[in-house]
Amino acid sequence: MTRVLVGMTPSLEGYEVDKGSYESLSREVGGRVVLHNEDAFDSSPVFDVLVSSLPYSESSRFVEWLSSRKYDRAVLVLQEDFARKITAPPGSPVYRAVSVISQASAETEIMSRVSRSSFEPQPRVNSCLVTMKWKRTLTGEEIAMIKRIFSQRRRTVKAALKSLGMASAMSTPDRQETLPLQCRVNKLRPQSVLAMVGVLDRAGRSSDGPT
Repeated sequence: MTRVLVGMTPSLEGYEVDKGSYESLSREVGGRVVLHNEDAFDSSPVFDVLVSSLPYSESSRFVEWLSSRKYDRAVLVLQEDFARKITAPPGSPVYRAVSVISQASAETEIMSRVSRSSFEPQPRVNSCLVTMKWKRTLTGEEIAMIKRIFSQRRRTVKAALKSLGMASAMSTPDRQETLPLQCRVNKLRPQSVLAMVGVLDRAGRSSDGPT
């Protein structure tokens, strides 16, 4: 992939974890691309466009990592089941915390399927080409709260808050009006989940203040 991208942009950086692949690529395209023999997750690259076909086992970690950054767009090859998950609508059986994180932080779209024959060796799963266009950056605290909320995804918001020990968020009428208490968590739209995170954050900060 890096070889193909060389020459398409005046500024290109590549990350290669495998030392052998890094050395081979350095000999071939060194001088035309800045290469790093490291894991991009452990770095803090600044970029406008990201192109990646990452290990599918790292997909959820990648979405969280990307959501904490500002960029123009990302073009990704992902496992089809995961691609369906991060684009799933509220109420879908595969609508999860990672769906909210992806859709709240980016305009996420499946562009096409990628044939298994495009890989060597061929995987056992289907793949998709996905684009993500930046909308907003999420903080680590927001991501953690979304994941906590969705650990109770089959419950109503009211029951979820009680189970998570956050019943104080319902302590005032204005908060009760803001929170969709009778709606099930897995039917909340991403923007509603973010609004809920904001209410919980304010409730937490006010409860830490003087009484």
